[in-house]
Amino acid sequence: MSKNIKAIINYLDTYLTRSGKQSVDPVEANAVLAKAGLLEDSGDRPGKPLRKLLRDGKFPHAFQSAGKGSAWTIPHSSKYNSRNAPTIDNPVKNEKPARVVKTTQVASIDISQIEKSLMNEKNFKSATVIDNLVPHSSGIYCIRISDINALPKPFDSFLEERIHNIIYIGIATESLNKRFLNQELRAKGHGTFFRSIGAVLGHRPPKSSLTTKANKRNYKFAPTDERKIINWINENLQVNWVEFSGDFESMETRLITKYRPLINLAKNPMALQLLSELRKECVRIANEQ
Repeated sequence: MSKNIKAIINYLDTYLTRSGKQSVDPVEANAVLAKAGLLEDSGDRPGKPLRKLLRDGKFPHAFQSAGKGSAWTIPHSSKYNSRNAPTIDNPVKNEKPARVVKTTQVASIDISQIEKSLMNEKNFKSATVIDNLVPHSSGIYCIRISDINALPKPFDSFLEERIHNIIYIGIATESLNKRFLNQELRAKGHGTFFRSIGAVLGHRPPKSSLTTKANKRNYKFAPTDERKIINWINENLQVNWVEFSGDFESMETRLITKYRPLINLAKNPMALQLLSELRKECVRIANEQ
């Protein structure tokens, strides 16, 4: 079979339009192309011929949402501009970005460099390996998902429309270890992100669990559900942080406004009404008599 790239792209575009799908992976796409006589598939490694074309840059609209080495996603060619890669950031070659911006350096470092370090995909780590790495200093953090398909519908589609895989950006004005690690990822306290992602995943707090509490909004999930959420976080999320001590309000506003993370509600120009409703439902259940 000849490799007519234009014909292959056009055929996949037609397939996506007719099937109503937003995107297709190399295995499914290669099978479709082989059936159409456009690209022979591999018998022992389905999708391999198409993945080679993807790595060779033949499909500028295709992307690896979690960065190099992750799974390929092929959207409709008319709906994606390769200059806006959804891999968080395309770091400058031969540059070694700083992993941590020390608080004593902030005054002399441009805000854009802090953002660059925070968003550099090379700095992200799996949430399962960071418990002994997160410092006790103040800072800003970013959470992204390795595979958007791990999100329940329709949240996977909502994120796909944003052409990136960032789901949350937050600040820790006192301690990244306490706020980011323990509260947001490990349910030790009242983490906004933890409560939101738990609701998105379908969990609800125990009925009446807030009726005797002074704060009627900081709901918590049952211990068994907390463990399930933590396991999901460890299996699906990648995180990065930068030590920072400065204008937290401006920094947080700048980043949330620019990247529109899926799970952020405050300051987000694309805040999800559905997420807001889920959180309200959790508050209602937790306050039921």
